[in-house]
Amino acid sequence: MSKFLIIGLGNIGDEYENTRHNIGFKIVEHLAAEAKIKFTSGRYADVAEIKHKGKQLILIKPTTFMNLSGKAINYWLQQEKISVENLMVLVDDLALPFGKIRIGPKGGAGGHNGLTNIQETLNTENYPRLRFGISNEFNKGAQVNYVLGKWNEEELKTLNDRIKIAADAVKAFSFIGLQRCMNEFNTK
Repeated sequence: MSKFLIIGLGNIGDEYENTRHNIGFKIVEHLAAEAKIKFTSGRYADVAEIKHKGKQLILIKPTTFMNLSGKAINYWLQQEKISVENLMVLVDDLALPFGKIRIGPKGGAGGHNGLTNIQETLNTENYPRLRFGISNEFNKGAQVNYVLGKWNEEELKTLNDRIKIAADAVKAFSFIGLQRCMNEFNTK
């Protein structure tokens, strides 16, 4: 059975719950809830395993905090003997409009500290990722507060629908491959 490592980026702790920066956690939590699977505490991460169409998806929520996500990813890639081609990192993105999804095979960190740490740890920018748009509706100098802020009322109206689409994209990635997944979901 093919194995995939799906990393939802976020920060642990109640103060980060339901913040824009934790959208990666929300997507993997949605996948686990759909499969009626609970996360358990593992090394450097909370872990859940689901099966989808004969594929095994290992869902990871790093407990290392966002800026040290690479440590958890590197450990679980080695632990599960998964290649970076079967890794997908789910991350928030200020450069995309709210709820917009962009899937790609590689890319720079774009100022995202979690991605910077992953790329330094793995020594590559070449790993699949799903970027979830959180928009950039903040005043100059307020980026940190915006990213670590809670979703607003307008965003909450469609957030769950957008999370479901992102979760569907993750499942498609494991089943139909990265290129077809990009073709199907980058237009939604």
